[in-house]
Amino acid sequence: MKHIPYILYIVLTAAILTACKQKTFDVPATYEEKTEQANIYPDYKDIVIPENIAPLNFMAEGAQALVVTFEGKGTMLTASGIDRIDVDTTEWRALLKENAGGALKVTVYTMDGEQWFRHAPHTITVAEPIDPYLSYRLIEPGYELYRQLGIYQRCLENFTQKPIYENNRLYEEENNHCINCHNFQNYSTDRMLFHVRANHGGTIMIEGDKARKIQIKNPNILAAGVYPSWHPKKNMVCFSTNKTGQTFHMYHAEKIEVVDTDSDLLLYYADKNEVKNLLSTEYFETFPCWTPEGDALYFCAAYIPQVIGIPDSLRAVGITANYEKIHYNLMRMSYDAERDSFSTPEVVLDAASAGKSVTFPRVSPDGRYVLYAEGDYGQFHIWHKSSDLWVKDLQNDTCYALTEANSNDVDSYHTWSSNGRWIVFSTRRMDGNYTRPFIAYFDKQGKAHKAFCLPQRDPEHNILLLKSYNVPELSKNAVQVSEQTLRDIIYHTDGDTATYVGEPRTDALTGATKRTEYK
Repeated sequence: MKHIPYILYIVLTAAILTACKQKTFDVPATYEEKTEQANIYPDYKDIVIPENIAPLNFMAEGAQALVVTFEGKGTMLTASGIDRIDVDTTEWRALLKENAGGALKVTVYTMDGEQWFRHAPHTITVAEPIDPYLSYRLIEPGYELYRQLGIYQRCLENFTQKPIYENNRLYEEENNHCINCHNFQNYSTDRMLFHVRANHGGTIMIEGDKARKIQIKNPNILAAGVYPSWHPKKNMVCFSTNKTGQTFHMYHAEKIEVVDTDSDLLLYYADKNEVKNLLSTEYFETFPCWTPEGDALYFCAAYIPQVIGIPDSLRAVGITANYEKIHYNLMRMSYDAERDSFSTPEVVLDAASAGKSVTFPRVSPDGRYVLYAEGDYGQFHIWHKSSDLWVKDLQNDTCYALTEANSNDVDSYHTWSSNGRWIVFSTRRMDGNYTRPFIAYFDKQGKAHKAFCLPQRDPEHNILLLKSYNVPELSKNAVQVSEQTLRDIIYHTDGDTATYVGEPRTDALTGATKRTEYK
């Protein structure tokens, strides 16, 4: 009996909250006109959206009551609430389908005291669809707390988020491990991979609803493979292999520096479970990316003379001391699939000469554009406020910033949609601390439009969530393998060690590292 009051309290509280949430208002019959648009959060004013995106729920600053109308062809959709709206998903989906290729007029009514106000309307243009699934990692923004994080998949057509894998829900020291670098082949979860670090480490290879763990370990390889790019036609993955360090600023606009003390490129042949060095040079190679036809490989490379020839034990000190002098260029190698051979690397964008650094190239599905992040220095632009999104138009041999989509804070880590009309990327523009996924339309003329934040059921979600969205990747279908299957493989298998099939990385007689420069 003593628990009844507590139970009643919970029930009554839930009822009150539900009643408040469900409170609705009609479109006011009388109101005062305002010439300015309403101040809404997130900012969904005058944007281009996919025809299959989830409802754009938002809040209105200072509103005591809120009514919003969406008008296009056909039936007008109305949503209301106290200070935010929760649009009916079914009605929203029907509205977007009916207005695909057209535009919606959005009118916001707010109440202040006893007075209703009608604000100047804004427009939402409805364009081509986007791939329905977005995968990302959720992690504390300092990256030093990796014990409890996960890779998740969100259905963009509604608000459903499911874990692909969460590493350590309860936190047990013996099970401490990090997960990162998820990647798909051709926007499909038929082939997928991600990495496990520390305890239970290995690379998880997924085919359909089955998965296995592999180990890319060999004395001829710098470290485990990271930053993967799956060949579009062959069951082959290009990785970079990086020795990475992390430092923290005491007095600086940025908080963290992530630097490589060495890096190369690897090729992994999944069918044979074989691996070899692709490039092992005095340059620092990273972020490989195949073209849609698989006939060329783009990557980034830096030459850092300050650390050439010094012992490995001193490299980290040399890199850290010169972190602002490190600049990466965009590189390219042609690939002959029949011979499984590459051309000599060539510079396709000399950013270093301009005192800039480019990272994370991604080629558009039509092969015309290379999307990349440009910053002032370094390769981990996710922490650099100077980082903006740029494209290189391979047809016209021009480079330009995606000005309409960029912000005055970090814009980085990006992916194309499979139809080439959408870009999803990470940005810290909302508060400067946490990365959130933003979506921007990329039209047929090569212009990016105003970016908007990933819609959430509760628009306050992005204020309250104390984790960053990391490495957004689009896919056409949902991940098929269960989280429990992945957990069993990670926790209870050691993984198959890949056979090294390349040339020895060290000279058999002298023990010296074999590294070939390219110009």
